[in-house]
Amino acid sequence: MSRVAVLMGGQSAEREISLRSGEGVLRALQAKGVDAFGFDPAERPLHDLLKEAVQTAFIALHGRYGEDGCVQGALELLGIAYTGSGVMASALAMDKLITKRLWMTHGIPTPAFAKANEASPAELVKALGLPLAVKPSREGSSLGFTKIESESQLAEAIAKAAHFDDAVVVEAFVTGREFTVGLLQEPGGLVRALDVVEIVAPKGNYNYQNKYFGNATRYECPAAITPELAGLMKALSCKAFEALDCEGWARVDILWDDQTPNAQPQLLELNTSPGMTDHSLVPMAARESGLSYEDLVLAILKTARLKQSALPAPGGQVPA
Repeated sequence: MSRVAVLMGGQSAEREISLRSGEGVLRALQAKGVDAFGFDPAERPLHDLLKEAVQTAFIALHGRYGEDGCVQGALELLGIAYTGSGVMASALAMDKLITKRLWMTHGIPTPAFAKANEASPAELVKALGLPLAVKPSREGSSLGFTKIESESQLAEAIAKAAHFDDAVVVEAFVTGREFTVGLLQEPGGLVRALDVVEIVAPKGNYNYQNKYFGNATRYECPAAITPELAGLMKALSCKAFEALDCEGWARVDILWDDQTPNAQPQLLELNTSPGMTDHSLVPMAARESGLSYEDLVLAILKTARLKQSALPAPGGQVPA
């Protein structure tokens, strides 16, 4: 195995969770005999990876500068292979507004939405109804998220989300059950959907605290749904992955209104660098599929590559 740097920490609001993900990944790689070490881009310049003779980076960064195409572009310039999606797919998936617009062109069901600054509160409520979900477009871990029940709450919720990002999504709130589907790409390119996980959070509030701390949230894996519905969720997740041109692995978050006959699952977002903590959902689904945490990490590492390596250098000739 080549020398591997596990990128963790970083500068985003999700730094604490990234450190926990990275520590788990690092332990798993070392347990598998990989020459791996931790590297925090907030503490060392990325160029130091060349000094360390790193050939491959396992990206365990979450949020800005780690999941949005920034570090992916830097690694391309440094010539260091990396896990997960490339520059464009990472940037697209990080932006919930762009993701939803692209999904709609592919016929992938997603809740109705608008950009906050494109309409007045009254117009947003009229167009989308109540309740509403308000969240920053380019942030994760439910940071800046608010569920509102009245128009009078909208301005404050938008201001809260805008603290994390200047683009704010206002979305029709789907009442129902919450699910997630982990995706793992095989070396040959085939995308495998892991077992569907249902998330049962206290009062339906799957916030930052309930995601990563404490044990109040329950997880059902595989989810107690029909095989047909599970198959549909998996198929839609794979389609969503391909629509954004993702690579390596990902996780898709889904809501489903189980009280409305013939309701379609609604896809919320796709995470290109999912959590790998002891509370994280991709490792949970992988275990149910017979894949240990260590084997999951190794499988992800094996998909690492440079995405731009086939392109000619500036001024070079295109191969015949």
